Amino acid sequence: MADMINLTIDGVQVSVPAGSTVLEAARQAHIHIPTLCYLKDVNKIGACRVCVVDVGARALQAACVYPVSEGMVVKTNTPAVRRARKAVVELLLSIHDRKCLSCTRNNNCELQDLCRDLGIEDDNRFAGERIEYEIDDLSTSVVRDNNKCVLCRRCVAACHNQQHVGVIGPVGRGFTTEITSPWQLKLAQTGCVGCGQCIAVCPVGALKEKDSIHAVNDLLESGKHVYVQTAPAVRAALGEEFGLPMGTPVTGKMVAALRRLGFEKVFDTDWAADLTILEEATELVHRIQNKGVLPMITSCSPGWVKYCETYNSDFIPNLSSCKSPHEMLGAMVKSYYAEKTGINPKDMSVVSVMPCTAKKFEALRPELGHDGMQDVDEVITTRELARMIRSAGIDFANLPDEDFDKVLGESTGAGVIFGATGGVMEAALRYAYEAITGKELDKVEFEAVRGLENVKEASIDLGGLTLNIAVAHGTANAQKVLDSIRAGEKHYDFIEIMCCPGGCVTGGGQPIVKADVRASVNISAERAKALYTEDAGKAHRKSQENEEIKALYADYLGEIGGERAHHLLHTHYVARDKYAGVK
Repeated sequence: MADMINLTIDGVQVSVPAGSTVLEAARQAHIHIPTLCYLKDVNKIGACRVCVVDVGARALQAACVYPVSEGMVVKTNTPAVRRARKAVVELLLSIHDRKCLSCTRNNNCELQDLCRDLGIEDDNRFAGERIEYEIDDLSTSVVRDNNKCVLCRRCVAACHNQQHVGVIGPVGRGFTTEITSPWQLKLAQTGCVGCGQCIAVCPVGALKEKDSIHAVNDLLESGKHVYVQTAPAVRAALGEEFGLPMGTPVTGKMVAALRRLGFEKVFDTDWAADLTILEEATELVHRIQNKGVLPMITSCSPGWVKYCETYNSDFIPNLSSCKSPHEMLGAMVKSYYAEKTGINPKDMSVVSVMPCTAKKFEALRPELGHDGMQDVDEVITTRELARMIRSAGIDFANLPDEDFDKVLGESTGAGVIFGATGGVMEAALRYAYEAITGKELDKVEFEAVRGLENVKEASIDLGGLTLNIAVAHGTANAQKVLDSIRAGEKHYDFIEIMCCPGGCVTGGGQPIVKADVRASVNISAERAKALYTEDAGKAHRKSQENEEIKALYADYLGEIGGERAHHLLHTHYVARDKYAGVK
């Protein structure tokens, strides 16, 4: 057991493990210390000074980095502490673009919360020179507005430490400091993978997704047949935007809301996740039996795919050739569904609702289309869908539950769990076991690939064939896996990689959770529960049991992995230059 340290905070006796900070000790005692730059497990640098406290030293200290000591007496609410915190926030406001009413983070902004809690009424006390920054909206995924930046560096920590991308950082000193890219490049000119994890951790509106709402509304008014599909993780988080507890599954209400927004049909990306499993697992078996390139690595996560293309192009042959599920569904709408309905595919548009900002880039990839059409026309995030629902005056929480439209709407539990880290692997194993052994799989839960360890490893017995597998989430963890393979330290047959920590449930397009909530709740675990609960309640839990998918192959595609399937459902990848923006 760790040594315990005894201290007093605002007259309350507290005992915490050695090595704890004052902030951690205060939270254990349910004493609130405001923070801005601090974010549990992401950023702990004491930069903003909002969390200063009196520890009996000559100067106030930042609670988020100051270690506890035996007998320490901490005061968190003295006049001097309050004045210091208030002055720090007022100085931030003096250079801040205060267009709150038009900001996407209005009423979900940590800077607003601080102003309210600190009683700041005059936000112009230190008014003076301001630098006007050009908004960087060149990226297809992320918009950067340094006029709203508070220099907390949380985005920097996420980009460098969680994602191992590192395309942003502080430049300049003092008043001229800004968070930017090398050589002042736009994000689109760097090796940014568009994952949006910088958006997820930003406390204000300095980072947001590229808006696609106007384009979607234009499609809905165009007279075309406009279809929408929703990814598994969206239903696990959308309810949070409307006051429902984290992890509440809202599948039926989500479908009802989309119909009320004017979409002609509401399809389920889980249907295409089942389709992906049949194609991907068949590809894996073929590679194993024919001494193909191993390990095979999943290709469902577009942020991961772009990371591989940019930073690890030698692993491109290892990527599964399968398109991601929403791209597969788009392709099937404009081919199979068009044929069944007699509608000209050029009169069709497909909108994807995704937990992911990188999907916006993916939808524009020229290799993800056929016959002169993109598989998917527009992508909106979970947050954008919530804004559309509110704008339309829809009372989301009181909507009746409705079902997805048929033909492209049935799914199994295997398709649902795609949104959690390990879910794609588990779904593939449910199919691969029966495909290889010819026997029915009785227990469909593969606990070895569940959970939030950075890298999960297992050896799975598939009827005498041992499959060595790994699951990684967050591209920093993915890099460790790839490096171990290069060094000859690890040998795998199949690897699942999700770009975002925790998988799609915590994608860059999901509802933003404030720092104080992040400190006490495991977001990934809570949202994943919704998916595993829905999986457990499904009548069918293996992709090969999906009757609509069976009909698709029987009536249209033919053989799994066959010529037509390969033409419509598979793709290729390209090596990318991470310094493409440097002239």
